[in-house]
Amino acid sequence: MSEFKRIPPQQAQSMRQNGAVVVDIRDPQSYAMSHISGSTHLDNHSLHDFITQADLDAPLIVTCYHGNSSQSAAAYLISQGFTDVYSLDGGFELWRTTYPNDTESGSAE
Repeated sequence: MSEFKRIPPQQAQSMRQNGAVVVDIRDPQSYAMSHISGSTHLDNHSLHDFITQADLDAPLIVTCYHGNSSQSAAAYLISQGFTDVYSLDGGFELWRTTYPNDTESGSAE
C-alpha cells in the first residue's frame, strides 16, 4: 500500500497546473470565504460521492487550515483506494500567503 506525501505550495501549484485535483477539508464557512482556485470542498456528506466518482489514480492534493488535518485525510483516502495522494504542507494559510492571487471565494457546490 502506498503512503501520501507531504508537499510545499510550490510543488502543489506545479501539480495543479498539470491537472492534479485539490480537495479542501476545512469547514464550509471557511471554504466559502476563500479557497484554492478550482478546489473541491470535501466533507462527511460529500466524501462518498467524491470517492465513487473520482479517478483513484489521478494525483490528489488534500488541504486544510495548516497542514495537520490533511495528513489524516490523505491517509484515509489512500485506504479508500487512491494511489497518488499529497498533503499540502502549511495548508491553506501558507497557500494564500504564497499565492494570494490563486484563491477564490464562494460556497461549495
